[in-house]
Formats: sequence, C-alpha cells, structure tokens
Amino acid sequence: MLGVIIGAALGGAGAVVAAPVVLGAVGFTGAGIAAGSIAANMMSAAAIANGGGVAAGSLVAILQSVGVAGLSTSSNIILGSVGAGSVGAALLALL
Repeated sequence: MLGVIIGAALGGAGAVVAAPVVLGAVGFTGAGIAAGSIAANMMSAAAIANGGGVAAGSLVAILQSVGVAGLSTSSNIILGSVGAGSVGAALLALL
C-alpha cells in the first residue's frame, strides 16, 4: 500500500511539472506560439474554421494563455489530483 501512496504522490507531482514542459514542447511558449510547431498548426486550423480568427475560450486560446501565464494554483491542484489518481489506480491494479 505504501508503494501506491508514493506512486500517487510522484504521479501528482509529475503531472504538475510535466504540463508546462509539454506545452512548451508543442509550441505554446511564454513568447507566443512558436512558428512551425504543433501549436501553430492548431492555431491555423482554428482560425480557418472560425473565419479568420481564433475564438476566445477555444482550446488554442486557453493553451496559449497557459503557455504565457502558467497554470493557476487551482489548476495545479486539479492536475496534481488527476495525476495522483491515475498513477495510484494503475499501481493498485498491478498489485
């Protein structure tokens, strides 16, 4: 049982640490959307689908906001909880 608790803690912390790294890697950076990235392709597709602009509140807009400003405390808590629950449940299923 201790292994599940430790795994859940690591899963939660890992999710919080990995989220900004993954967003940066796909192109949602603090300086804006990186040219030629997955984020740029997403933004292009969203703009084409929306008649030339990216809609406020869309997935691209939200991810860009997170890329620039980072995650809020409440978002980090939710993300950590999901990561902990996922890893904890996976480890529990293996035992």
